[in-house]
Amino acid sequence: MTATKVDWVVPTLESTDPPPSGSSDSVIGAIPARFASSRLPGKPLRLLAGRPLIEHVYRQAAKASHLSRVIVLTDDQRIFDTVVGFGGEAEMTPVDCASGTDRIASAADGWDATAIINIQGDEPLIEPQAIDQLAVHLTSHPEDLMVTLATEAGEGEAQNPNVVKVVIDLTGSAMYFSRAPIPHRRGDSAYRSLRHIGIYGYQRQTLLDLAALPPSELERCESLEQLRALDHGIRIRVLEVERAWQGVDTMEDLERVESILKQTVASAE
Repeated sequence: MTATKVDWVVPTLESTDPPPSGSSDSVIGAIPARFASSRLPGKPLRLLAGRPLIEHVYRQAAKASHLSRVIVLTDDQRIFDTVVGFGGEAEMTPVDCASGTDRIASAADGWDATAIINIQGDEPLIEPQAIDQLAVHLTSHPEDLMVTLATEAGEGEAQNPNVVKVVIDLTGSAMYFSRAPIPHRRGDSAYRSLRHIGIYGYQRQTLLDLAALPPSELERCESLEQLRALDHGIRIRVLEVERAWQGVDTMEDLERVESILKQTVASAE
């Protein structure tokens, strides 16, 4: 697929050569991407402001200053060729990977890295500072095996099953994730509802161990892969950020993000 370039959307990649990843504190940003999507087929290659969606995600991730590499993992030759074509790094993975976590683990088994961040391939507005927050935490707190992000839930989000909520304990670790409104409020509680943001950081061995575990019943019940970690006693540290960002699941989301990009460029001129 050939994309029409629009230079004002994102800056040009400065280098196609990834930095060395063999240092003791290296963190790799991994972007799993598949062509099939029930709601938006071919999503990674859908054009957004003149560029493939996956290119926007890659370029945002590449702005993070604490990643040693950014790499797209896919089983689709079209996605691979597109990433290489815009100057990014990509790796082919097995077609039988059941999830993004499995896809990353299959590649990470051969990587020399301390930690890995799972960056969703449908979030072109992901903030590099959020990625850096995870990367810095993983390297400075090796005792935290898995880390994710959350922000205060907006109006109406607590009741929305498409918005995952998380409850944390007093140490900042996740107690539970759910599509249901948690915690249930009785009376005038001042407890803040937190919206989970689906980006994960793992110590490398934790990622490999997690991918080797079978899906749990809670995971199947809520259709939330992170519950597999909690079921098996893997603590998930939750870091709070100021806001979430718009992802792309539908054509309406794609149009909404394109409008946001254009507004951002217009306000900067």
